[in-house]
Amino acid sequence: MLRSVFASALRAQAKPLAAASRLPRTRMSVRQFNSTPVFRDDATPSLLTLSEEEEMMRDVVARFARDVVQPKVSEMDESEQMDPAVIRGLFDSGLMGVETPAELGGAEASFLSAILVIEELAKVDPSVSVLCDVHNTLVNTVFRTYGSDHLKTKYLPQLSADKLGCFCLSEAASGSDAFALQTRATRDGDHYVLNGSKMWITNSAEAEVFLVFANVDPSKGYKGITCFVVERDMGVKIAKKEKKLGIRASSTCQLAFDDVRVPVENVLGEVGKGYKIAIEILNEGRIGIAAQMLGLAQGAFDNAMPYLFQRKQFNTRIGDFQGMQHQYAQIATEIEAARLLTYNAARLKGEGKPFTKQAAMAKLYASQVAERASSRAVEWMGGLGFTRELPLEKFYRDCKIGAIYEGTSNIQLQTIAKFLTKEYQE
Repeated sequence: MLRSVFASALRAQAKPLAAASRLPRTRMSVRQFNSTPVFRDDATPSLLTLSEEEEMMRDVVARFARDVVQPKVSEMDESEQMDPAVIRGLFDSGLMGVETPAELGGAEASFLSAILVIEELAKVDPSVSVLCDVHNTLVNTVFRTYGSDHLKTKYLPQLSADKLGCFCLSEAASGSDAFALQTRATRDGDHYVLNGSKMWITNSAEAEVFLVFANVDPSKGYKGITCFVVERDMGVKIAKKEKKLGIRASSTCQLAFDDVRVPVENVLGEVGKGYKIAIEILNEGRIGIAAQMLGLAQGAFDNAMPYLFQRKQFNTRIGDFQGMQHQYAQIATEIEAARLLTYNAARLKGEGKPFTKQAAMAKLYASQVAERASSRAVEWMGGLGFTRELPLEKFYRDCKIGAIYEGTSNIQLQTIAKFLTKEYQE
C-alpha cells in the first residue's frame, strides 16, 4: 500500500535547485542596514530545503520504519537474522528502486531521496538501513550507470520488485587495497568461469543478484579487473556467515566461487574496466554510509533526550544541569554539522558536480559523530542505557562499523589530504 502512496508522486525527478543570485551592490553605510529579513523568490534554498517529492519520501519512510521495522528490531538483532517481512515491505513500499526509472519499476526519485531513505531507516535500525543502502547506492547505481540496455532491462525491474542485490569486491587479501583481489575469471567460449572467494559481503545471505569483481588477466594488474552479474543459482556458495559486534541483522558473509559459469553478456561495463566502476561507485556509496551514521546518531539522540527531562536527581531534572546542557548542545550541533556535510555531498552528486572530497568528509565526520552521540546517549541514561531493554546499547554497537566499511576513516583522511595537497600545491 505504501508503494502506491508515493510511487506516482515520486516518479518525476526532484525539482532543480533555484539558481543562486547576488544582491546588487549599493553605496550604503553599514549603519543603514537593519535586521529585518528580506525574502526573495529567487533566493538560493538552504541545504535542508527539500522538494515535495523528497519530503513525501522522507515521511513515508519514517512511517514504515516506525510501524514495520521498529517492532522487529530487538528480535532481529538477537537472532542475527533479517526478517523476510521487512525485506518484502521495503520492496512493496518502493524503497528498493529509489532512483530507478519508472519504466523499469522504480520510483525515479532524486539521489537525495535515496539518502533520506537511508537516514530515516537508520534512526530505527541501521541494519535495515545498510541493506537498503547497498542495494540502492551500489547495486542499482552500477546497473544504471554502466549496464548495457539488455542488463538494465533484465535486472533493474527485478531489483525494484523482489530480488536483493549485493556488491562483491572485498577479499581476504584485499580490503583497503581493493585491487589486490585474487578472484579469477577465465574465458571459455560464450562464458566466463569464475574461481575465488569474497569476504565481508553485505546482503549476501539473502541476495539473488551478485555484482562480482574478478580479474580476467592478472598480467595487466588492476586493468584486468572486470565486473560480472552473477545469479545465485549459477553456483554462488555461502561459505560462512560472520557473527558481528553490530548491525547483526544485516548479513555479512564469505562467498565461494568454484567454476561458476557466467554468460559473456553478463559482463557489466567493459572488460578490464571494473576498477573504474569500483572507484566511482564507492565514492557515491560513502555518502550512503554517511547518511546511515547520521540517522544512527539522530536515533540515539532522540531516544535519550526525553529521559533527561523526566529523570530527577537532587530535585532537579538532569537535563537542567549545566554540565548536561553543554553535552547535549554539543552533540546536537555535531549532528547538524554531519547532516549539512552529508546533504551537501548528496546535492553535489545529484547536480553532476565533483563530490569525492565532500563524500569522504561526510563519511568521516558522520561516523565520528555517530560514535560520540551513541556513547553519550548511553551515559545520559545511566544504568538503564546499558541494558538491552532500550535501543541505545544497540546504536552504540552498530556505530563502530561506520569507521570501517566502504573505506576506513584513515582512507577518508588520505582521500581528503590528496585533494587538499593538489589544491594548495597549484
